[in-house]
Parts: sequence; C-alpha cells; structure tokens
Amino acid sequence: PDRASLGSLLAHLGAIGARAGAGDHLVSEALYFQDPDGLGIEVYADRPRETWQRRGDEIVMATNRLDMSSLLGAGDGHAWNGMPPGTSVGHVHLSVDAIEPAKAFYHSAIGFDITADAGTALFMSAGGYHHHVATNTWWAGAPAAADDDARLLEWELVLPTPVDVVTEVLAPWTPQFMVAPDGPTHPILMSPATVASESWNSFRSIS
Repeated sequence: PDRASLGSLLAHLGAIGARAGAGDHLVSEALYFQDPDGLGIEVYADRPRETWQRRGDEIVMATNRLDMSSLLGAGDGHAWNGMPPGTSVGHVHLSVDAIEPAKAFYHSAIGFDITADAGTALFMSAGGYHHHVATNTWWAGAPAAADDDARLLEWELVLPTPVDVVTEVLAPWTPQFMVAPDGPTHPILMSPATVASESWNSFRSIS
C-alpha cells in the first residue's frame, strides 16, 4: 500500500490492541505479521526511488527503528478499510540451505540483478527495484516440510510479454535446472536444490 494506507493500518492496529513488528529499511517502511501457520507477512510502503541510496551496484538497505509518529501522521484522516486497490506482492523471501546454489539459479540462470548481499541473505530484483526475491540461510538445516505443514508449493514470476516468457525458457540452462512446459506461454521452471520446499517457480506473461 501507499504510506497513508500503511499509517491507517498502524492506527487500526492500535485501536484494536493488536501488535506487529516494525522496521525502517531506508527504501521502505514496514509492518510485520505472522499468519495462523506462523509464516511471516510484511506489509510495506516504498519510499520514492529517487531517495534510495546506492553503494556501487547495490542498493543500501537497513533495519532501523520505524518512526511511528510520522507514519501515524501520514495516515491521519484515512480510515482503514482493508488493503487498498493496487496492493500487490512486492517480494518473497525464500529459506535455503546455501546461498551459492540460490545465486546460481536466480541470478546466473534466471537473470535477476543482485541488489544487496548480506552474507546470510541475498537480495535480487529486475528493473532496478530493491528486491523481488530474497534468499536467506537463517533456517538452514531445518527439516523439510511434511505433507501436513504449511509450505510454499508454487509461485509465479510475471513477465511483460509472451516473448519474454519464451526467451526465458530458451535460455541456456545449466544441467541441474529443469524446464517443464505447461502450455505455450506458461512454462514452469524448477530447481530442486535451491528451495528447501522444492517449490515450483512458474513464469507467465501479463499480456
């Protein structure tokens, strides 16, 4: 959502006595929740791109204390009525056992740009965004999800045109990556070694 909506959400949480985590990431302001299965959800508003700082090829991000008063002020007069129109999934975080295989898949094979490398976490994006995908080893060594556990089964990368999708499928994949078509413009790509849940990474176009 935009900043005013995020501020109205913060005010709504206070009104109902609910708690949430919070952080100022320099590129965005965020509130953090857990769903009923214990999976993390970040609701955030980006700052204007022209204010983002760069360090070489990387975008500077941090986790600082959120200015609650300022955010509440931005939401003053905006009633919280649920997520506003236009809200989208801005990024996903994936737990992996090792960063290098994830880097080989999402950066070297798929072509995401690396926007920040924190050692135990790698942030990647397309088009200059701060990150669309992040992989981290914070839960490395955790047992694989059982059939009755909440886990990621499939997620999609939406590309601008069918041509982009076909180009992605015809890219020179290394042998450890498998491409399985699911219709002429909806191919599916999977990397069993990258994501602990062995989730499918699906590509489709928006046109």
